[in-house]
Amino acid sequence: MAIVDLVMPKLGESIMEATILKWNKQIGDNIAVDETVLEIATDKVDTEVPAPFAGKLVEIFFQVNDVAPIGSVLAKIEVAGENNAVANAIVETPAPAPIVEEIESIPYVPAAPVNTAPQETGNTETRFYSPLVLNIAQSEGVSLSDLEKIPGTGSGGRVSKKDILNWVTAKKSSTTANVVSPSAAPVNSSATAPVATAVAATATTPAASTSTSTPTTAASSPAGVVLSGASEIIEMDRMRKLIAKHMVDSVQTSPHVTSFSEADVTNLVQWRNSNKAAFEKREGTKLTFTPLIVECLVAAMKKFPLINSSLDGDRIIIKKDFNIGMATALPNGNLIVPVIKGADQLNLVGLSKSINNLADAARNNKLKPDDTQNGTFTFTNVGTFGSLMGTPIINQPQVAIIAVGAIKKRVAVIETPSGDSMAIRHMMYLSLSYDHRIIDGSVGASFLTEVANQLEAWDPNRTA
Repeated sequence: MAIVDLVMPKLGESIMEATILKWNKQIGDNIAVDETVLEIATDKVDTEVPAPFAGKLVEIFFQVNDVAPIGSVLAKIEVAGENNAVANAIVETPAPAPIVEEIESIPYVPAAPVNTAPQETGNTETRFYSPLVLNIAQSEGVSLSDLEKIPGTGSGGRVSKKDILNWVTAKKSSTTANVVSPSAAPVNSSATAPVATAVAATATTPAASTSTSTPTTAASSPAGVVLSGASEIIEMDRMRKLIAKHMVDSVQTSPHVTSFSEADVTNLVQWRNSNKAAFEKREGTKLTFTPLIVECLVAAMKKFPLINSSLDGDRIIIKKDFNIGMATALPNGNLIVPVIKGADQLNLVGLSKSINNLADAARNNKLKPDDTQNGTFTFTNVGTFGSLMGTPIINQPQVAIIAVGAIKKRVAVIETPSGDSMAIRHMMYLSLSYDHRIIDGSVGASFLTEVANQLEAWDPNRTA
C-alpha cells in the first residue's frame, strides 16, 4: 500500500490560506476518486476539496476551524499499490469548484485595527482570527472590541464562523427586542420616536397585532405611511452581503459618471442569424451575441488604453492583458463575474467557447476561484432581462464597466448619398460608467462611441 498526501490546493493568486469548515470523511473511511473529503472557506469562496485517488483516510492534520496555509498537507490517504514514486509524492489537488461563488471582496478594515497575529487573551492563550471570521466581522460591522468579547469554540478558543454568526444573530435579536419594547418606545411618545412608536403599537396593542381588515393609520405612524403588519424579513446570505458591500465600496471609492450611446446592430444581428446554426454544428458550441460584442469591445479598448487600467494611489496602471469580466446572474439571484482571460488573443471560436464554458460553470456552481480573478474591464448585458439600458457600478479596482441593453427593432433614419430614408433597424443602447478621477468625459464618451462604431461596422460578409 502507498501513502499519498492530500494538499491544500491553490485557490487564486491573492489567497494564501483557508479555514477548515467540515470534514466529510473521518479516519478509517474509504474514499472514491474525486469524492469530497472536506469543505474549506476563504474570504472569497467556500469550496470542496476532492480526493485525488481512491483509498482510505488514515491521518488528519487540521481540525474544524483551523486555518491551513496553501500547499500544506491536510491529510494522508492510503491507496493501493507499492510504487515508491507515488508513496513519496505530495499530490496537489486541483483548485476545487466553489459551493458559493462571490464577487471579489475588499480587505477587512475594522473600526479599530485588528492584528491578525496571535493576541493575548484574558486567559493568556493566543487567539487568531481567520480570514473568514474577519470578513464576516467586516460585513456585519463588528468592531475589534466586540470581536474580542465573542467566546470561541474553535481550537484553542478560536472564534469560528458559527461563533460569530451566532453572536451577530443574538445581537440583532436583542436590538429588535429593545425597539419593540413598550418601555423603550412608549405608544404615547410619538414626538420623540415616531418610527419606534409605530412598531411598538403594532407589537403590543392587541387590535394592531390581530386585525387584518383595519390597518394602522397615519395618525399612529409617520406621515403618509400605512402599516398593515403584513411583512416578511429575509436575512441576506453571505454572498449577498459581500455583493452589497462591494457595491457600496465601489461608489464610495470612485466618482461614477455614466455616458450613453446607441448602435445600429442590424448587420451584426443578421450575420449571427445566418451563421449560428452552421457555427454550432461545426464548433460544438452556441454562437451568442456576447463574443461578438466582446470582440468589438477589445478593438475599441486598444484605441483607448486608459479604459483598461486601474488606480493605485497617484499611479495609473495600464493593463497589457485584456481580461474581460462578464457579469453573470446565478440561479439563486446572486451575481458572479467570471473573467475571459486574454480576450484579445482569442478568435471568435475561442471567445465563444470560453464564454459558454464560463457561463455553464457559473450556472452549475463549477467555477474555480481563479475564474473570477484579474479582470481588467467588465461587460454586463442588462438586455438579457429586457432592460433598454442601465447605469452599472464599477467592479473595483477597474475604472470602467459597460452595459448593453435589449436589441429592439425601431424605425430609424438611414443617411445615403442619394438622400435620407426610413427603415426598420435593430437598435441597441450602450451605457458606460467610468471612474471620473482618471477618465474624463471626453475619453469616456469617445470610447463608447468607438464601441458603437465597431458594432455598426460589423462585416455582414465575414466567415464565421
